[in-house]
Amino acid sequence: MVKIKICGIRRIEDIMIINKYKPEYIGFVFADSKRKVSHNQARQLKQNLNSDIISVGVFVDASQSEILKLFEEGLIDIAQLHGNESEEDIISLKRKTGDELKIIKAIEMSENTDLLGYNDSHADYLLLDSGKGSGKTFDWSLINSGLKKEFFLAGGLNSSNICEAISRFNPYAVDLSSSLETDGFKDENKIKELMEVIN
Repeated sequence: MVKIKICGIRRIEDIMIINKYKPEYIGFVFADSKRKVSHNQARQLKQNLNSDIISVGVFVDASQSEILKLFEEGLIDIAQLHGNESEEDIISLKRKTGDELKIIKAIEMSENTDLLGYNDSHADYLLLDSGKGSGKTFDWSLINSGLKKEFFLAGGLNSSNICEAISRFNPYAVDLSSSLETDGFKDENKIKELMEVIN
């Protein structure tokens, strides 16, 4: 069964919805975004989050010290890297945490993307996206069948196209954010519909 990540969680109301519908993962955005949360906000949200749900910190070229601090404080379980972080950065983060910090490396998909080049990455997962929170789908034909690394599929997924995406590519997980919002905030009815469509 495909796993579900709902990104851009930033209110206690969001956490209450998440705890009710129980996706496997949520995302706290620490990069510049309208969904950005402070460390203190993330702490409050994490304290109220069901302990079975895995929290992912979303970063764009953040310092290793920030990522490690959030991990050591228990605010994030996984770091999702959306910037120009190198393979050496990934190796360093994993070494400094005794390989306990899991890493998702986000890939902005285009015709020039060498997806198979990531098969040997030390990242635990890839995330295939059209861009940083663009909310738009990319050309799915760019997903190469030779990709061995487990991946999160993101970018413009919603209740009307997600079943096709899952059946075609069998991703490890699907990642949604803006399609589950109304007026910029998470919408329980949209989350409920999505969970029903997938399950």
